[in-house]
Amino acid sequence: MRVAVVAIGTELLLGQIVDTNSATIGRALAERGISSHLQIKVGDNHGRIVAALRQALEEADAVITCGGLGPTQDDITREAVAEVAGRPLLLDGAVATRIEQLFAGRGLRMPENNYRQAMVPEGAAVITQRKGTAPGLIVPAGGKVICALPGVPYELEDMLPEVLAVLVRRSGEEWVIRSRIVRTWGLGESRLAEMVAPRLEAVEGSSVTLAFLASGIEGIKVRVTVRARSDAEAAGYLDREEERLRAILGDYVFGIDDVSLEIRLAGLLEARGLHLAVAESLTGGMLASRLVGVPGASSWFRGGVISYATEVKRDLIGVTAASVVSEEAAAQMALGAARVLGAEVGIATTGVAGPESMERRDRGVVCIGVAVGGAVGTREVKLLGDRERVRAYATATAIDLARLTLEGSSRGIVLGGVSAGS
Repeated sequence: MRVAVVAIGTELLLGQIVDTNSATIGRALAERGISSHLQIKVGDNHGRIVAALRQALEEADAVITCGGLGPTQDDITREAVAEVAGRPLLLDGAVATRIEQLFAGRGLRMPENNYRQAMVPEGAAVITQRKGTAPGLIVPAGGKVICALPGVPYELEDMLPEVLAVLVRRSGEEWVIRSRIVRTWGLGESRLAEMVAPRLEAVEGSSVTLAFLASGIEGIKVRVTVRARSDAEAAGYLDREEERLRAILGDYVFGIDDVSLEIRLAGLLEARGLHLAVAESLTGGMLASRLVGVPGASSWFRGGVISYATEVKRDLIGVTAASVVSEEAAAQMALGAARVLGAEVGIATTGVAGPESMERRDRGVVCIGVAVGGAVGTREVKLLGDRERVRAYATATAIDLARLTLEGSSRGIVLGGVSAGS
């Protein structure tokens, strides 16, 4: 069973409304093991809707539309569906009565144009409208089917289970499609793809697929998707593939699914009973903000010092280094934050976000310090991008280096000295 989704509405094309309905339908299809084969957006134009529906039917076994079932003149989905299915529109008395009752229940007179919503393609099954005035439609189209749903999200979500049940019955099979996200930091997309290439070849033609998702400051994600007969079978496939990917990628993997860099770091701190403090210069509070976004952060996060000005670095946290854009300064900031705020672990960021250079250091030069139990180490990195990208990537890199250091990774910061730049 291959399903295409056609989202209808000029407002979607203009960007006035974000199409969340297609995502909702895609997730629901995956949960029932049905392939979401194609997604199309089309404006409120009869000819273009008809063309989109015909294209979708050529490529899929069923089509789900969303939008265009309202009472106004630009709501023309039912007319387009009827044309494509080759079925005349007829007034459905039961649907009309239901709409009248909905208005009467609100103490309102029903406008005449709402009767348009009671026009149903001949031979179609109706999904009763419970949360709005537009019914859903299940319309046979040759040996295939078009399922038309309202565009209002909560109305669509209410009717979607009935559509899924129809599609499962038509497919004659019960499957589940499940995915797992393996999250990495520190690798470019091309290098990660090169490392994972043997697994891509190994799973080709199987029930397992792999895909790469470049996610900016969230790193590069590897999505593992499986199609199986049950949740238990799918979980087995996912567990085995995750194990294989971890063996290939090692500690570049920091989390699974919703585990972010800061959540992973929080877990390490909690497991060891450690507290964390930060001193930030160029990141200006970004680091602390990400950390306090973790639920329960109050149990391990002591606080932060935004030591943006040079005199604050010197007066508040004891930086004596001649250059404040240096690994020496980063080390003193990490130690100073831990000391001043009473934490066993300190993280510091200093550098040049731009647009101008500073202390003869180029934009994108970032020095990160990590102190643990009085021992400290640093790392200098060169980050690309504009001012905001440098700050965001510096924040994520600092969290990851602290994570690697606490894990004892060879890629972490060497405590007690200054590690090699990268």
